[in-house]
Amino acid sequence: MMMMQMQMQMQETPKQKNSLFNAMNSFIGAVNNMDQTVMVPSLLRDVPVDEHSELSSLKADVDEGDMYSHYQLLKSIRTDIEWGVRCAAADERCKESLKINRTNSSASTSSSSSSFSSMSLSSSEEEDDDDEEEDLEKQFQFHLVGLHGVLSKLTQQANCLTKCYKKEAGIGGWGQ
Repeated sequence: MMMMQMQMQMQETPKQKNSLFNAMNSFIGAVNNMDQTVMVPSLLRDVPVDEHSELSSLKADVDEGDMYSHYQLLKSIRTDIEWGVRCAAADERCKESLKINRTNSSASTSSSSSSFSSMSLSSSEEEDDDDEEEDLEKQFQFHLVGLHGVLSKLTQQANCLTKCYKKEAGIGGWGQ
């Protein structure tokens, strides 16, 4: 399986190297490698992150500052990418969305009676639609670049955690 992934990575064109799909695959591969390497995750408990600069950027986002919490976080993110967001988070967002939709629909109902009186679209409204489409494209590009950057950092952190585990477990030269 690993050999097939390596062959697929070698066949990438320079343009594909920066694709979101490849960034996700690289992250998932790094976490899978980490998961296969870390046979005893409890060895990561109480190992401070401060010693490892690549992992320390996650420290502020995680309640516990040990490598075990980072291991769990990376695995959780992998699961979210593979299977979608966690049900609890999705349910919460769904509830929030319903509240927002109810608020917007009640506000739009009162304004819709006045908007029905002028049925023709003005040129300014058409320009607004064009601006919205342009804004959506800019927003998409912004988030795509951000997501690619985050996935690249997470991939580095998964690789670093794997190396640190090997060092802690005394298996530094294995698998390289």
